[in-house]
Amino acid sequence: MTKKNWSARTRDDLIIEVWEHLDCESVGADELQRIQSALLERFGAGALTSPAAIARVVADEGAVLRHPEVFECDRQWREAVLKSLSFGDSLDFSTAPRSFESVVRIEEERLRLSDNADGLRELRDVVTALKTELTLNARSQIIAEAQRTLLDEVAQWLTVWLQSPELFSDWLDLRRRSPEFRTKFPDA
Repeated sequence: MTKKNWSARTRDDLIIEVWEHLDCESVGADELQRIQSALLERFGAGALTSPAAIARVVADEGAVLRHPEVFECDRQWREAVLKSLSFGDSLDFSTAPRSFESVVRIEEERLRLSDNADGLRELRDVVTALKTELTLNARSQIIAEAQRTLLDEVAQWLTVWLQSPELFSDWLDLRRRSPEFRTKFPDA
């Protein structure tokens, strides 16, 4: 897309303005990437948001989404963000102990990024996506009941982390000591 002087003053307004400028009936990976480029150009890295979030904004305005492209574009973007963060692809939610280690890595990353607003925003986007993915998997009937219980538990941890990151470590320590947790996850 050629460089253009956008008039929008907010991120969502710019997303809509660029989408309208593209004059496309449906939105997929190419359009999402072009909108991300415009966000970066106009507002800087702090305004950059996930392809899924952009897709929600344009869908609310009536865009038809090419869902497979949107999902793949969002997955690739999140993968790139994960690799840029210090824990990379080392998050593992297959067992209670590994899940605990993974959320500790997330918390360590938050502390490492405490003076980096853009980095914290990216981390928050990644954790939000992880929570959504874990929640969806916890509802899947093709996953074993014990694994679904664990995924639901970890999704709750990430919900608390998103709501109160400063209190998360203390809360998680208390949660892991609770009788209910010890009964559900004796190997933790």
